[in-house]
Amino acid sequence: MAVILVVLFIGLIAIGVPISFSLGIVSFTGIFALPQIPNAVVFSKMFNGLNSFTLLAVPLFILAANLMNEGAITDKLIDCCTALVGRFRGGLAYANILVSMIFAGISGSSQADTAGVGKVFIPAMDKQGYDMGTTVGVTATSSTLGSIIPPSIIMVVYAGVANISTGALFMTGLVPGVLLGLAMMAVVKMYSKKKNFPVGEKVPLKTVVKQTAISLPALFTPILLIGGIVSGWFTPTESAAFACMYALLIGIFFYKSIKIRRLPAILIETMKLSSLSLFALASANALGELLSYYQLNMIVRDFFVALPGGKLFFIFVVIIFFMFVGTFMDAVPAEILFVPIVLPAAISLGISPIMLGLITVCTLSLGLVTPPYGLCLLLASSIGNLSIEKSFKGCLPYFISSLVILVLLALFPDFWLMIPQTLFPNLF
Repeated sequence: MAVILVVLFIGLIAIGVPISFSLGIVSFTGIFALPQIPNAVVFSKMFNGLNSFTLLAVPLFILAANLMNEGAITDKLIDCCTALVGRFRGGLAYANILVSMIFAGISGSSQADTAGVGKVFIPAMDKQGYDMGTTVGVTATSSTLGSIIPPSIIMVVYAGVANISTGALFMTGLVPGVLLGLAMMAVVKMYSKKKNFPVGEKVPLKTVVKQTAISLPALFTPILLIGGIVSGWFTPTESAAFACMYALLIGIFFYKSIKIRRLPAILIETMKLSSLSLFALASANALGELLSYYQLNMIVRDFFVALPGGKLFFIFVVIIFFMFVGTFMDAVPAEILFVPIVLPAAISLGISPIMLGLITVCTLSLGLVTPPYGLCLLLASSIGNLSIEKSFKGCLPYFISSLVILVLLALFPDFWLMIPQTLFPNLF
């Protein structure tokens, strides 16, 4: 029966059935074939999987990102970063990455980053003379930082699945997220002369100071969110609600760019985007029940414990596996489905669930730029009107730089746990 279900899943994906429906069909078919499990389990699992205070952060972070984009807060960040680094060769590419790093500390959503930042930077970089492959590649790949630099939607989901501290996982992703951004900037530096990237106009110091001052409310947001979570002032879900209120207030009263009459449209757009991830998550919960019946997690655990490769071999297998999964599945259902399967093996091998979370999140974030399903790649290529093949070719140098950082995470796992161990000593 297991073989039939795998073939059914592959067949559904191959003919273009959306991943959320594919997961639901396979889970219902599998449970229907098991007389000892009531069919109603499918629906109860789908409902109970979403009945979570932690998962409420998903639509709230998406709403915060939409409010930022609507309120031109993203535009203020772009103006500030462009004024700071735009005068260098490849300045707009640097600014693109820098904005994504800051935006990541507010929205928690890579797709929102691609949409909000891409609609400004892709036309601007094209107008200044960048080749479209580089333009789309920088935009799409730097957007993946939204899933790694805290707060992060897929980190919230992982923490809920693995039953670990979301705050500790956030702090584990902070340094690697910044390093990933710096690695992408190093690629821009390397290619700036080779591809003759344009040199932007030098902005007067007075203008730089002015743009920075205007952007301060937006720049201050990541500090408020991360500081509030670490200090225990609020939970990640409450921080997402705070981000929504903060973005709404500064958009209405400080920047005066959000109109009250636009709020219903913003809420409807948020519900549309949230429903895509949450329905896939619900379907994945139902399929997870089927996988637990076959005790796949115990089989995987016993398999890796018996192998001589140890921790390092297991981590690289996890990276390769989730890299493959990310090519056809969104990060949220992938975590719901497969984290419960690999987590027991990681714990048996002495790997921290928090470190496994960092590896999983970083790997799945790269899936956002790998065809055919990479959502950030699809969004950026659509904005730039470039084919998927050429878009991915433009992503490759920045994708490879991210892989290098990912390998460093695997080789030195204890190093990346220093910050959460210091801030959350009771968890280790």
